[in-house]
Amino acid sequence: MNLLVVCPHFAPDTAPTGEVMTAITEALAERDHRLHVVTSLPWYRLHDVEPEWRGRRWTTESTGWGAVTRLHPFPTDKTNIPARALAFAGFTGMATLAAVTSRTRPDVVFVMSPPLPLGAAGWLAAATRGRPFVFNIQDVFPDAAVEVGAITNTGVIAAASTLERWLYRRADAVTVLSDDLRDNVAAKLVGHRPERVRVIPNFVDTDRIRPADRMTDYRREHDLGDRCVVMYAGNVGMSQSLDLVVAAAERLRERDDVVFVVNGGGSALAGLRETAEGLSNLRFVGLQPRERLPEVLASADVHVVPLRRGLARASVPSKLYSILAAGRPVVASVDPGSEVERTVAAAGAGVSVPPEDPGAFVEALVALVDDPDRRVAAGRSGRRFVEQWVSPAGVAEAYEALFAEVLRTRRSSRR
Repeated sequence: MNLLVVCPHFAPDTAPTGEVMTAITEALAERDHRLHVVTSLPWYRLHDVEPEWRGRRWTTESTGWGAVTRLHPFPTDKTNIPARALAFAGFTGMATLAAVTSRTRPDVVFVMSPPLPLGAAGWLAAATRGRPFVFNIQDVFPDAAVEVGAITNTGVIAAASTLERWLYRRADAVTVLSDDLRDNVAAKLVGHRPERVRVIPNFVDTDRIRPADRMTDYRREHDLGDRCVVMYAGNVGMSQSLDLVVAAAERLRERDDVVFVVNGGGSALAGLRETAEGLSNLRFVGLQPRERLPEVLASADVHVVPLRRGLARASVPSKLYSILAAGRPVVASVDPGSEVERTVAAAGAGVSVPPEDPGAFVEALVALVDDPDRRVAAGRSGRRFVEQWVSPAGVAEAYEALFAEVLRTRRSSRR
């Protein structure tokens, strides 16, 4: 099968969605599919195009399984919403041109969102060729942006919601990561074949990420010693209630056996640093290269997953599964009944508390910090749980079956 893939990030870019699409692409290639990937130049780590890729607006490279076309992403400050919208428009315009003019004669066009407008690029590339369009939703937009207050203009929200529903109705299938997201999207397709929404969860690579010795080079580099390390690793954005980490560091500032680490970058980092000023037990470490992820995860004794209230129906933090694969316990601050809460409970991998509740969060965290045996048991239980989780090959197989299904349906409708 020939596949045209349109996505915002792809290796060597370090964005989590880029890791997901890279692994799916590689697994599909191993199943003898040919692919043309249309994506951005690597820019996530620096929020600027990586030095070795600068000076180019558009480049195409051949691979053993097809080709990758990389386009300039026009990076801007994430907090500048109008500028970011213009950047998305510029990138989407280039992606549309690249997808429509691709020399690949795709059997299926596969698109990842956000950003939502990329769906229009994929739909047009599919429509001009009479091919199926499969729309993969990592976060539901604009819902996630509205929940965190990133978008407040009612006109912008209405326009984004209109585009969202328009794209869902034109997709031959919409894939989401969890039952929560499926219910959200299906509710927007009532009367328009909501059954086209399918759950295909993101994977965890349990071969690449394994339990390892906690005394790592990372600990030595950042002078963490043998202390109990409480870590948040990931995007520092508006979706994460990282003020809870600051509150916990404030509560435990007199303890010399505990240190907090925020590993990552994002639009909320500067404000978080300002809030945490004066807390010597809270360290900030920049986003690490992709190959160091297993080491970073192993360096922590407890990981935290703090998600703002109301985001459960719009977003699933895939970092949770990597944490469990590393054999480390979790304290999650999430909506009751959400995918994260259900997973932590089913895995026996830690504790979930209500979102944006500093008292409950700190109490749960201190209980784990003070009980090393419980931490070890929760980490082992989480690892056992994700060993049964879907692998990159399993996700690729699920997509392969879905692509074959929508292709058969499209051909049948022509007859």
